[in-house]
Amino acid sequence: EATIMEFGGGSVQAGESLRLSCLAYGYTYNTYRMGWFRQAPGKQREGVAIMNTFGRTAYADSVTGRFTISKDNAKATLYLEMNSLKPEDTAMYYCAIGPGATYNGSWTTGNGMAYWGKGTLVTISS
Repeated sequence: EATIMEFGGGSVQAGESLRLSCLAYGYTYNTYRMGWFRQAPGKQREGVAIMNTFGRTAYADSVTGRFTISKDNAKATLYLEMNSLKPEDTAMYYCAIGPGATYNGSWTTGNGMAYWGKGTLVTISS
């Protein structure tokens, strides 16, 4: 059973930055994909960024150029560096991991991700 824990959420002003961290351990996948997803009040969950075992990344159009996903294997941690934050980035952010490194354009749905954290809240004020 994998354990996924997110850290780093908070309240900041528009234009500022935050870095989210996701500690993930206990999974037994040789290859995997890990990603960040978010859900704003009254909206569906959406994919933000994803990275696989080999470092291949993908981003939602809404965050491309502002957010960067990275991982530190030695620390078993996935990061999401968020810059130039906007009020519309306000949401609960979740980290998830799934088996296999392959993903396609539907990764943003989060379908097939096996383990999810409980989320960390990000609030951006204008």
